[in-house]
Amino acid sequence: KRPSARMITLRSPSVNSSTFVLTAFSGLEQQYPWISIPFFTTYTLVFGGNCMVLHVIRTEPSLHQPMFYFLAMLALTDLSIGLSTVHTVLGILWGFIQEISLDSCIAQSYFIHGLSFMESSVLLTMAFDRYIAICNPLRYSSILTNSRILKIGLTIVARSFFFITPPIINLKFFHYCRSHILSHSFCLHQDLLRLACSDIRFNSYYALMLVIFTLLLDAALILYSYVLILRAVLAIASQGERHKSLQTCISHICAVLVFYIPIISLTMVHRFGKHLSPVIHVLMGNIYILFPPLMNPIIYSVKTQQIRSRMLRLFSLKIC
Repeated sequence: KRPSARMITLRSPSVNSSTFVLTAFSGLEQQYPWISIPFFTTYTLVFGGNCMVLHVIRTEPSLHQPMFYFLAMLALTDLSIGLSTVHTVLGILWGFIQEISLDSCIAQSYFIHGLSFMESSVLLTMAFDRYIAICNPLRYSSILTNSRILKIGLTIVARSFFFITPPIINLKFFHYCRSHILSHSFCLHQDLLRLACSDIRFNSYYALMLVIFTLLLDAALILYSYVLILRAVLAIASQGERHKSLQTCISHICAVLVFYIPIISLTMVHRFGKHLSPVIHVLMGNIYILFPPLMNPIIYSVKTQQIRSRMLRLFSLKIC
């Protein structure tokens, strides 16, 4: 019989220990082997789909363009998100692990939040790419040169991981005197704050400002870029050209929705769903982590003709 998180906590000699109990689906421990099947399948699709996108972009010379370089950044980010959580999500479902050390928990939360900010930044960059391609097509190649794309990529990484460093490092110096049961099968900054007995005001306010000036600002700039794109498209006389211009944005719009809808949903559940079953919170947390990396390769494979044709050619060669 699998011990529940509550049983582990009761056996724990002290709540001041430096380990935390991971939570999957409390009360369904006997069903974990079955629950692990869809999660294992999802992670397999996440790794396979994003690796396939990266392989196609790397090996197809016709895809060596700014739009696909940014898509490669998105696929690499999604792949990294999967790698940062797979060991704890599947580990607890398969019974390999039930606890995580404070240092490992802090490191995991650093990568999860940093990669989330990175995905937001990449989506904003892709919106800028579409804006340049539609509103200023003659200067597209001169604006988005390879060296400039490299600088944009480095700026995205620096922006995503530099600003989250202070609150994440601060977690190491907190005193955790409450029950060491995490709300998810992976570590999040807000989850550790909930268990801390130290003064968490700096982390709370800093995290709020970070969300406002990254996720919300990125979302506002993406929306503004599409207002400008729509205005430019409506100025095109030919209806066929209008449709063609908008068609190039469909994949990106879907990717934006796939990223922001789970974030909004998880925030609403945490804020207004305290009466809901813990299983709902765990499920929403996993959707927030896994839905974008799962859906993005599918979206771009279906909606982007160049990616779709190259993948079909790749699969036909393997079958033959």
